[in-house]
Amino acid sequence: MTETNLPALYQTLAHQITLWTRELGFQQMGITDIHLGEYKERLDEWLTKGYHGEMEWIERHQSQREDPELLVSNAMRVISVRMDYLPENTQQIKTLKQANKAYISRYALGRDYHKLIRKRLANLAKKIEEFCRQHSEITLDINQRPFVDSAPVLEKPFGEKAGLGWIGKHTVLLNDKTGSWFFLGELVTNLPLPLSDLTKQDGAGNSSTNKCGDCTACLKVCPTDAFVAPYQLDARRCISYLTIELKGSIPIEFREPMGNRVFGCDDCQLICPWNKWAKPTQEKDFSPRHQLDDTELTRLFLWSEEEYLQYTEGSAIRRLGFERWLRNLAIGLGNAEPSLENIAALESKKDYPSPMVQEHIDWALQQLRSPKKRVRKIKNTNK
Repeated sequence: MTETNLPALYQTLAHQITLWTRELGFQQMGITDIHLGEYKERLDEWLTKGYHGEMEWIERHQSQREDPELLVSNAMRVISVRMDYLPENTQQIKTLKQANKAYISRYALGRDYHKLIRKRLANLAKKIEEFCRQHSEITLDINQRPFVDSAPVLEKPFGEKAGLGWIGKHTVLLNDKTGSWFFLGELVTNLPLPLSDLTKQDGAGNSSTNKCGDCTACLKVCPTDAFVAPYQLDARRCISYLTIELKGSIPIEFREPMGNRVFGCDDCQLICPWNKWAKPTQEKDFSPRHQLDDTELTRLFLWSEEEYLQYTEGSAIRRLGFERWLRNLAIGLGNAEPSLENIAALESKKDYPSPMVQEHIDWALQQLRSPKKRVRKIKNTNK
């Protein structure tokens, strides 16, 4: 094969990548270029408005987010993949409606996805390198690197450009065949692979075409009104940000709206009509662990720090730290039923050596002991 036949060889490689990603457990892949165009303008505007809150690393690594060549020299393509994570027989909506239960975002119920997906992408990279070694016509020094969420890569824009779906009004990537319950990952490479033909996505047209239409369900359901407009999220008001990213005290105005959401929030996804097409994951590692999909707030709040570390080993929850874990659970208990059990649980940790935890426990006890709160809870129970 001559150098003029290289495009055909790269086309063959792209086809192989499609097969390999399926073998590695990914449900879909697409190949796009590294140019972000208008996505960079949106990021600049979002940061200028301060919507990122305390997530200063987004601004610190802004240039890398906007230019993958700063992460992988001579980068040309991004291989974007998605992997479903919806647990089978999940009772999350039921849990959300039970005030004494702890609601943990679906993505965090099983093992941490970062290592799993990064390892699969590393295996994909090895397969690509082996293919290139077997074809001497490819003389390029291969340079590629896998990314999964934690690195400065704009994964949703790349996923949209690669044809994996469209960014919905709730700023989450949506797919018209599986909704939004999936993780994203990227393999950035310097290989000049052919771009995915977006007119042939699963034989159903361009899956990156926005199909939200006039629906605004996700915007209306948000408990803290975090969406300032369609496609614009003020993270400072988002429960996922408040419970996971915010390091200090949670503003009082958001505490009652948080309800029993102690790690993340899925409301905008739970109500999305496209998620009726979601399929349960086949990855056992994403199945709920330690009954975290259906457990009492008091049980989690009464964990010792050693138990917290034990039960969150290998989980995305571990990065929260025990102090913020107690902070979030205290708010959940403050929004729960005013039972003696809930009050006793809160009082048992009043001496915990953290002013922030003590502040949230005091708030929760005040909530539970409020006559107005008690009446409201009784009324809700009778509905």
